[in-house]
Amino acid sequence: MWVIVVDYHLPDMDRAAAAFSPYRRMPEGVHPPEDPAYRSTVLRHPLQPLIRIPQTISEITGPAYPYDAIGPVENDLTRQHPGAPIGERIIVEGRVLDENGRPVPRTLVEIWQANACGRYAHDVDQHDAPLDPNFTGTGRTITDEEGRYRFVTIKPGHYPWGNHYNAWRPAHIHFSVLGPGFLTRLVTQMYFPGDPLFPLDPIFNSVRDPAVRERMISSFDINQTLPDWALGFRWDIVLRGREATPMLP
Repeated sequence: MWVIVVDYHLPDMDRAAAAFSPYRRMPEGVHPPEDPAYRSTVLRHPLQPLIRIPQTISEITGPAYPYDAIGPVENDLTRQHPGAPIGERIIVEGRVLDENGRPVPRTLVEIWQANACGRYAHDVDQHDAPLDPNFTGTGRTITDEEGRYRFVTIKPGHYPWGNHYNAWRPAHIHFSVLGPGFLTRLVTQMYFPGDPLFPLDPIFNSVRDPAVRERMISSFDINQTLPDWALGFRWDIVLRGREATPMLP
């Protein structure tokens, strides 16, 4: 489906070239299995085989997301409320790319995350940590013509999640990438370099290949850092191919 996302935005010559480009097959171990060994997903997993419904042109081309509905501060999670949120300000920037390294413009990128204390602004989250009235933890933006996205936010905290004894999640931000139709949504997680919880986290390690797991980890970028204000991190999202970013099934 993501070939369609890319081709919708390519000039005629590039689109013709892409049609004849060989598909670089994705090796095993890139994406997590459909039934990974962590408790919450096992409880939600279907008990019967999935039924794949053939798509028609109406599902592929629409309904489209109303991109004009995105407000001017939706990609800045530090300015969505009357006061400033508590925690370390960070900037997360990257590009959405296809399997050949070409940018994917006009793509909706959404994020959601815990606050600096490791708690989500959601009724289900009853973690014994304070909520921040000035931080909702959600944002969205549209990639530019070079496939770039940018968020200003707060570095999320670690939190316990009850999967096993003394289970804690590494700090992470959830990402959703949406193409021209609602059925072209991909979901993944971005992590931060050097987190000591990596070896202990079943979700991070559900991606079996160690080299592929590195694709989920952002990199510190001093050039993206704003002096005296916020550190910068860079993380590109590759939609498919041998260098694809691991996605949820």
